[in-house]
Amino acid sequence: MRSGRGLPDLVAGLPRSCAALAYAEEQHAGQRRKVDGSPFITHPIEVGLLLYDAGASDDVIAAGVLHDTIEKGDTDTAELCRRFGTRTAALVAAVTEDEHINGYATRKAALRRQAEAAGPDALMVFAADKVSKVRELSVERPGSEAETQSRTRQRRLTHYRHCLEMLERHLAESPLVRQLRAELEARAAVPVRHPALADAV
Repeated sequence: MRSGRGLPDLVAGLPRSCAALAYAEEQHAGQRRKVDGSPFITHPIEVGLLLYDAGASDDVIAAGVLHDTIEKGDTDTAELCRRFGTRTAALVAAVTEDEHINGYATRKAALRRQAEAAGPDALMVFAADKVSKVRELSVERPGSEAETQSRTRQRRLTHYRHCLEMLERHLAESPLVRQLRAELEARAAVPVRHPALADAV
């Protein structure tokens, strides 16, 4: 975060991002993060901050702030298009899961392909989201079902590794992708393989 300021201060001169922040706060009102019980809006705000620090445009930062509003809020692509424009709405749609796809691994693989096909700006939003989600692993509260929690964590880590491999094929020089690799390596039991090395195995 630059100069220790929060997202509202940083995007004060970015009208779309300011409007997106207000709308996201409305859409996520009362929601809590599963990992630690904090307000859910903490996550999209962090995604917006990561994108701001990576030099993203107003449209892209707005999409980052809004990226969970379709999945977890009461809105859709048409409403986002009306409020924030076609470009921002399309970026949100590109990183939104298809809830009709059964099976975690199948659904996540479809999401990765969808984001990959949408281009660099969608991949920036996707990368910022994954950096924030990997960071959440370090603040998870222990649950009573330790074995189930461990399986869930490993399943998520596998998905995040696949995300990193895909992102490094397209945005290898992005600070967000470098951050994702560092966050994964800090939290994974084993180093994350680089795609070039993985291809050689």
